[in-house]
Amino acid sequence: QVRLVESGGGLVQAGGSLRLSCAASGRTFSVYAMGWFRQAPGKEREFVAAISWSDGNTHYADSLKGRFTISRDNAKNTMYLQMNSLKPEDTAVYYCAASKRYWTVTPGVYDYWGQGTQVTVSS
Repeated sequence: QVRLVESGGGLVQAGGSLRLSCAASGRTFSVYAMGWFRQAPGKEREFVAAISWSDGNTHYADSLKGRFTISRDNAKNTMYLQMNSLKPEDTAVYYCAASKRYWTVTPGVYDYWGQGTQVTVSS
C-alpha cells in the first residue's frame, strides 16, 4: 500500500500562486509515476500533470502548460505542483495519485489516491 497526503491548498486571488505538495509513504518503491488531478463541483476529475518517478519525465494537460509545473523530490518521497497565474477556473479539489504501471491521463489507471486539497481562486 502507498499512502498519499496532499497539502498546500487554500484561497488565493486571481493571478496569485500556490504550491501543492503530496507526501508518499509505504511501499513507494512500487510507484512508477505520480500525477495531479483536479475536480471542480459538478465536473469530472481531470488530468493536470504527471511525472515519472525514476527519470523525472513530466507530462501536462495542454491547457495548463506554462502555468503549472510538476516536480518531485525522491529523497523526501514528495511530489509538488507549482501553480502560477491562477485563474478562478482553476478552483477545484486537487488530488495526487500514484500508478504502479505507467503514467496516463486516465484516473482509473492510478492505484492510490490522496484525500484531496481544496484550491479556491477568487476573482
